[in-house]
Amino acid sequence: MTAPIPRDLPDIPALPRTAPQVLPSVVPARAVIPPVRRPLTAAYRLALAVLATAAVLIEILLGSPSRVLSYFVIQSTALLALVTFASARRAWTARHPLPGAVTGAALLYVVVGALVHHIALADAAPAYAMTAGSSGGGVAWLEPVAGHLLHTALPVAALLDWLVLTPPARLHLRQATTWLLYPLAYLAFTLARGELLPVSAGRYLYPFLDVARHGYRGVLANALLVGLAIYAVAVLLVALDHTRPKTRFRL
Repeated sequence: MTAPIPRDLPDIPALPRTAPQVLPSVVPARAVIPPVRRPLTAAYRLALAVLATAAVLIEILLGSPSRVLSYFVIQSTALLALVTFASARRAWTARHPLPGAVTGAALLYVVVGALVHHIALADAAPAYAMTAGSSGGGVAWLEPVAGHLLHTALPVAALLDWLVLTPPARLHLRQATTWLLYPLAYLAFTLARGELLPVSAGRYLYPFLDVARHGYRGVLANALLVGLAIYAVAVLLVALDHTRPKTRFRL
């Protein structure tokens, strides 16, 4: 015979919570939405990388390789070629894009090189040129073509790629300071190069960085102005990146 079930059960204390409370987490869209192939984007970026490589090679063939490779615009264009080639491969194989810090740095450097050329060097007297020209008259036309690619066409094409084909809101203001490290290293390199080379008219690559003409005080003042301009352009790119619309347009 079983005992009767009481009508009123005594108060049972609540069991302690042993399992940890799961906090809500924000999952990035790239972890949920699989990337898709973008063949037209890949073709555009591959063409951009090929043109950038061709412009650098033309300048190397027409001038002294060691001198040509020492120019900021040549180094930044070579970086652009590497970045756009890698971006083209990722777009073709449906992989996630390169980090915004990398693509933003490549864009910033070619844009700055173009602005410096058109503002400070295009109308310089005597005429500014990275090479002394080719001895063969049949290829003399390659020098202005390469110069146009380096200082105008490629920066504009890279800017269009970033504005139209690159997802927005991938740049951050803290990256603007990091991007200044390469221009600072380049300043130290070009000044050291000018000091180590024999005394000549072309040992300093840029007229506004010519210590023999302006002295170190003038050169450092010019470098400070250029550095502030680079930082301003970097901040502008970050601001534009966060204001341009997020479209679903896929090429």
